[in-house]
Amino acid sequence: MDVQHFERITAFIEARLTPLFAPAEGSESGFAMDDTSRALRALRNAVLEASAVKGLLETRPTAEPAVRRVIDQSVEQHWDVLRGIARQWEDHPDFVREFKRHAWELDGTAAASV
Repeated sequence: MDVQHFERITAFIEARLTPLFAPAEGSESGFAMDDTSRALRALRNAVLEASAVKGLLETRPTAEPAVRRVIDQSVEQHWDVLRGIARQWEDHPDFVREFKRHAWELDGTAAASV
C-alpha cells in the first residue's frame, strides 16, 4: 500500500462530494445548520481525516517493527473508512476495483492487476 492508493480514492470521493457543496444544489450548499449540511460536512471531514496518512506511509520503511505494526493497523483502518465511503458510488463509471480491496491486498502485485 502506498500514498497513491489514498490519493486515488480520496480524489474519487472528493469528486463526488464537491458538487454537493455547489450553490446550485441548495440554499446554503452544505454550509447551513440543517441535518443534510451537517452530514455533508461530517462526511468531508471523515474523508480528510482518513486520507491524512501520507506521513505514516513515509515513515514506515525506517520504523522499528513494533512501530511498523501500529502504522499498518492505522493505515488499514483509514483505508477501510475510505473504502466504505467510496463503495457508496460503486455504480459510478469512475469507480475502480481497487476501492473494493482490503489494505493487505494492495501490495505491489495486487495493485498492478487493477
